[in-house]
Amino acid sequence: MSETQFVTEARAPAAGEPERGEIELSAVLHALSDPVRLQIVGGLSDGVEHSCGSLDLPVTKSTCTHHFRVLREAGVIHQRHEGTSRLNSLRSGDLEARFPGLLDTVLRAAGSG
Repeated sequence: MSETQFVTEARAPAAGEPERGEIELSAVLHALSDPVRLQIVGGLSDGVEHSCGSLDLPVTKSTCTHHFRVLREAGVIHQRHEGTSRLNSLRSGDLEARFPGLLDTVLRAAGSG
């Protein structure tokens, strides 16, 4: 699958995603502590929606699904369904509002930003 559109508009969180004010620092830090999840976030940091399969990850499909779920439930990413695909985008605006500079600092330290 390929990249689709730039994600700039604000949106309400989907089912399973916390509202902006409910995003917890401990959950975000836990989600970002795994190298595969950090790779996912780095891949989404370009501001474009990506399907799960478009990111070249070194894990099985079921493990990939787990990592996306952890990121979604922590409030790090937004997922939406389009046909049979799940499109993912980074909730950078929400994370910046809750924890200014955190995402940029983590991505820079990981060499992804």
